[in-house]
Amino acid sequence: MRKFPNALVIMLGFILFVSLLTYVLPKGEYQRVHNPDLGYVTVVPNSYSQIEAPSITVGQILLSIPEGITGRAELIALIFLLGGAFFVVDRTGAFKDGIQFITDKLQGKESVALAIVSLLFTTGGALNGLQEEIIAMVPVLLFFANRLGYNSLVAVGISYGAAVVGSSFSPMNPFGVAVAQKAAEIPLFSGSIYRIVILILAYLLWTTLIIRYAQKNRVEKVKKEQAEKHQMDGKSILILCLTALAFVIVIYGLVVLEWGFNEMSAEFFLLGIIAGLVGKLGLNGTAESFIQGFKEMTFAAIIIGLANSITLILQQGMIIDTIIYGLFTPLQYLPKSIATLFMMAAQALLHFPVPSYSAQAIMTMPILAPLADLMGISRQVCVLAYQYGAIMMDMLIPTNGALMAVISIAGISFNKWFAFALKLTLILMGLGIVAIIIAINIGY
Repeated sequence: MRKFPNALVIMLGFILFVSLLTYVLPKGEYQRVHNPDLGYVTVVPNSYSQIEAPSITVGQILLSIPEGITGRAELIALIFLLGGAFFVVDRTGAFKDGIQFITDKLQGKESVALAIVSLLFTTGGALNGLQEEIIAMVPVLLFFANRLGYNSLVAVGISYGAAVVGSSFSPMNPFGVAVAQKAAEIPLFSGSIYRIVILILAYLLWTTLIIRYAQKNRVEKVKKEQAEKHQMDGKSILILCLTALAFVIVIYGLVVLEWGFNEMSAEFFLLGIIAGLVGKLGLNGTAESFIQGFKEMTFAAIIIGLANSITLILQQGMIIDTIIYGLFTPLQYLPKSIATLFMMAAQALLHFPVPSYSAQAIMTMPILAPLADLMGISRQVCVLAYQYGAIMMDMLIPTNGALMAVISIAGISFNKWFAFALKLTLILMGLGIVAIIIAINIGY
């Protein structure tokens, strides 16, 4: 029996596929202008035209691989430094202490533990689009799930999966709804109450589905006599408190101080240094732990870079605008409710070649907002269709570097993850469809 391709083979396969696509689809582009009110370049509606341009060369395709990696340098630095910091904290024994303490306290209440962790990650997704940051947490999450008697799919489902749900249904995700509302020229974070209600329902639905799967697929727990015995001493408590504080500071920095990846990287690097010294690893021990963490994160960093290579090829091949034009132009001829659902489906399909949902909002909202006006659809509903269509696809698309990195570290093949997540994702999208239909009917 042939083994399913691993993450690296899948990413290289998609690079080849989109490269061939640039020779098949006509080249075209929308006119773009710098919008001083929004602070970035936006698409001019109804300005698409086909153009004559040279085809992408083999050399450009090959160069896209290192260029894709260097183009995500800040994010890759975050993955390395966050991974290194987490490895230092893990080496001190603080994570194992904390997890053993929590799981011992929750004996017989494993479902409660899953619900709490799912809530934390859903909140992280809703507040700041948590995704790549989860990569470094995967080994800890696997240990936590194993202690409770659950497999790696449950560990990823309550963390990465919950974060995607939070990001998609969020009332304030700065990289999703905020960018989309700005590009659609509607008040920032407007319509939040309705989104919060749907977010709560989405969290409850997702968590219920994960817990039901977890209970049907129990694995043998790590027995206490076989597990390392740790006592929750003051050292471990202090390190865990510092780790929790680091994430609180990150959320504050992202929301209030407009932090980027570099600021986050610097903070987690400092956390690793302090944790190593508090954990009595010494300077050499802390440095060695960082190095080991860097090694563990190398493959994840490469996957993130290769995902960016796909976008570069599409841009150089001049076919992204052609794909957008082909997906959204026919919607104006459909009835209002059907057009909105097709808008959501089109956003989901577009997310394969455009794995950055922030970039997707900037590309599509200036086109869809005027189109929605013509069809009698509110711009808020237009943003909902984008959120529930595009962002939820982060659960499934192999062009999303964060997803591929997470499941690779968790030891889950893409086909196994896809089989697990597809039905759950479709159910959540079904909730999104219901929310959109209700929004249309109540004049949202």
